[in-house]
Amino acid sequence: QVQLVESGGGSVQAGGSLNLSCAISGYTERGYCFIWFRQAPGKEREAVAAMDDDGTRRYADPVKGRFTVSLDNFANTLYLQMNNLKPEDTAMYYCAADRWMTAFQALGPRPPRPKVWGQGTQVTVSS
Repeated sequence: QVQLVESGGGSVQAGGSLNLSCAISGYTERGYCFIWFRQAPGKEREAVAAMDDDGTRRYADPVKGRFTVSLDNFANTLYLQMNNLKPEDTAMYYCAADRWMTAFQALGPRPPRPKVWGQGTQVTVSS
């Protein structure tokens, strides 16, 4: 089974950058979609970026132009490069995966819940 482990979170000042990593194991099937979610205190979980393993990418409006999702198939690692971080980006960030999902669906208004989740990594952005 696919397993996901996030890392790379931390505390930064506004305007700073972080690069989150999601180590993927047990990934042998084609057609997976990988998604970065975040959830801040008092807010609902939201998908911020998604990537199909064919290279298709989608982003939520609040992170467009600042975040970049990528998948290194050789290293079996999903990344989320976060630049120009804002305090509103403060949240627990999770990577998730689902073979039956597409990046387009993942960033839609009511996307299905991915089947596989990591445990999360905390990102805190101070003013």
